[in-house]
Amino acid sequence: MLKGIDNRLNAEVLACLRAMGHGDMLIVADTNFPSDSVARATVTGKLLRMENLTSAEAVNAILSVLPLDTFVDDFAGRMEVVGKPKEIPPVQKEVQAEIDRAEGKPRKMVRIERFAFYDMARKSYAVIQTGERRFYGCFMFRKGVIPPES
Repeated sequence: MLKGIDNRLNAEVLACLRAMGHGDMLIVADTNFPSDSVARATVTGKLLRMENLTSAEAVNAILSVLPLDTFVDDFAGRMEVVGKPKEIPPVQKEVQAEIDRAEGKPRKMVRIERFAFYDMARKSYAVIQTGERRFYGCFMFRKGVIPPES
């Protein structure tokens, strides 16, 4: 255990988040996403797991240490519901609430079409699979920066 670090962040996830650079993309996926095969194409080349957590619980832990990019509009994204791109299911509302909490203000995720999401995930830094069983619990986050202390 480490003091001040959310215990839901395992060593592999922490190492990955630490290694990522500004603008690198992280995918947080539900249990139905083809995480293992997609993760093989990422920078890390391996799947990371936070499998006993919902998407919102995992994102809460991740955003406790990961700054989100402030230079781009697509700092975070959600997989669109097929045939209903504007629909926002409860799992996505929960994750949006975690983003807003972490940012201290509302910052809306962008929508990403399902197959575009798969393509984006293959180009990401890493994929973390959660234990989320609800559909459309798949998200993208871009790492931001931590400014120097004054």
